[in-house]
Amino acid sequence: MSIKITKKIKGYQVVKPEEKIQSAAVAEPAVVEADGAKVIQMHESVKRPQTLVGTTYKIKSPLFEHALYVTINDIVLNADTQYEQRRPFEIFINSKNMDHFQWIVALTRIMSAVFRKGGDVTFLVEELMAVFDPRGGYFKPGGVYMSSIVAEIGTVLEQHMKSIGLIQDPEISDAQRELLAEKRAAYEDCYKDHQATGNSTAKTAAADFPQGATLCGKCNTKALVLMDGCQTCLSCGYSKCG
Repeated sequence: MSIKITKKIKGYQVVKPEEKIQSAAVAEPAVVEADGAKVIQMHESVKRPQTLVGTTYKIKSPLFEHALYVTINDIVLNADTQYEQRRPFEIFINSKNMDHFQWIVALTRIMSAVFRKGGDVTFLVEELMAVFDPRGGYFKPGGVYMSSIVAEIGTVLEQHMKSIGLIQDPEISDAQRELLAEKRAAYEDCYKDHQATGNSTAKTAAADFPQGATLCGKCNTKALVLMDGCQTCLSCGYSKCG
């Protein structure tokens, strides 16, 4: 079979038959048959649309002079069908602080590449939240402990994945929720009594969690108190007694 060349040849490359088949397979996006319909899954060959849906989160850390702004853009797969799904496609981190520009750019490019690869990307949350700063962490408003700025980026990513349905937030049972509400109300009444007697710190303590509460190892919130002889978290319901 002869092929007529109508353009100027700028280069050439010898391609083996097996390489041609492999490249053709990679070029096609992952498609799964479900109920007779073609469902497109996230794959590295999925091209970026002109417009993406995004959300920007603000991180204000005492370790940085300026705030960090984390923008996560999502791609919508199988739009207007019952299989419609939002998946993270790219991430950008912007700040006036240029001290950590190198690792911020490297982190966003690697995370964006992982997003576009497809598959289960929720493992990034655990990996980021496990990073600690050797100089020490810090507490966010509300008593939540952050081991590093990278860990807080992981927290933002977890929050975003929960909002689009990639991560399901474990629910507390109604009985446990009622117990926590009862115990917290008792603590708040106690601090109201202290405030009435002139204790200036009572209002601040009651606004978040009781004064003297320790750090919960599960949700990293300073809300672990002794209830009925057992350490219990007033934030997530974790108890050392099971």
